[in-house]
Amino acid sequence: MDLAIQTESTAADADEAPRSVTVLGATGSIGCNTVDILARHPAAFRAEVLTAHRNAPLLAEQAVRLGARRAVIGDAAKYGELKSALAGTAVEAAAGAEAIAEAGDQPADIVVAGIVGAAGLKPVLNAVRRGATVAFANKECLVSAGDLMVREVRAAGATLLPVDSEHSAIFQVFDFGQPDKVRRIVLTASGGPFRTKPRHELAAVTPAQAVAHPNWDMGAKISVDSATMMNKGLELIEAFHLFPVPEERIEILVHPQSVIHSMVDYVDGSVLAQLGTPDMRTPIAYALAWPRRVETPAQRLALEDIGTLTFEAPDPVRFPALRLAREALREGASAPTLLNAANEVAVAWFLERGLGFLKITEVVEKVLETVAARPLNSLDDVFAADAEARRAAEEIASKSVG
Repeated sequence: MDLAIQTESTAADADEAPRSVTVLGATGSIGCNTVDILARHPAAFRAEVLTAHRNAPLLAEQAVRLGARRAVIGDAAKYGELKSALAGTAVEAAAGAEAIAEAGDQPADIVVAGIVGAAGLKPVLNAVRRGATVAFANKECLVSAGDLMVREVRAAGATLLPVDSEHSAIFQVFDFGQPDKVRRIVLTASGGPFRTKPRHELAAVTPAQAVAHPNWDMGAKISVDSATMMNKGLELIEAFHLFPVPEERIEILVHPQSVIHSMVDYVDGSVLAQLGTPDMRTPIAYALAWPRRVETPAQRLALEDIGTLTFEAPDPVRFPALRLAREALREGASAPTLLNAANEVAVAWFLERGLGFLKITEVVEKVLETVAARPLNSLDDVFAADAEARRAAEEIASKSVG
């Protein structure tokens, strides 16, 4: 197993030039929180490139606010709107999929990967290949292309820093000098909005109910993943690639208060945990400033006000996504790629086209049963597996709705 995170510090001293930062997916949830941190610390960070898929007005506003060198819109049809919004400023405008991919090539010290889906793979891989520090929230980096990404990281001497609160928590308390002394990693999960709802009632769940996360403010897709607990299955796969611990020693524990973000259990009986309020600006700021820290406006944790922290094992019947993720990880090759792509399609069908909530994981399971896993030797292999899974998932979902 490879360790993707580099533990040696290459950070500049506080009195040196500000770190240049590219934000992939600047208008999404992760991107907006990143922009907020950058704006609060203009002496520490300088914006290089900001990208978005379609939201040209917000992208232009962010680029001007941060004084970014370039703003890139993925939807080429939005180029005119972006160009117009940036008229009279020093911000360059660009558009199209290739321009998004090239954003990772730009000379930024840190690339924040916040693009949801396979679209984020090319720019991230480009950043990795030039040896950049990549602060990633894009699960596809290590779920869809984990083995490939880790090989590229090691070959280029790049650095991966996790932005997900769970992996950031583990990173902060993991003893990389003694990985053999780690008994287990514990990923905590809120359990989502349906933690206590009987499975037979889940069939009638609506998209509005599924995106109403009890603790975190996230995008629709990620919120649905939390409701099915697929997000925790994907995080399990990521943790396997990030930390030198075998799959069977990575466990999941439901913790509804979302105060303990994850734990590392050591052989001497010590269990180290990172705690905080559920605010993504904390792990984002940690990745941006690592190995130092900068202030955030996150609400401070007051355990005396919370009073009680509770824990429970996840229900495998209510949350079959956890089993599917483990099975995909154990099978290896392109199986995690198939899992992720099928889930993206199924979630989209649930949000927009009437697929039932319980059908999400059923679609994923059928794709894993019908599409053969194959070795992944290149990014083209990843995209081919992703496309094959999406075609199969579309067909299965359409039949489920029809």
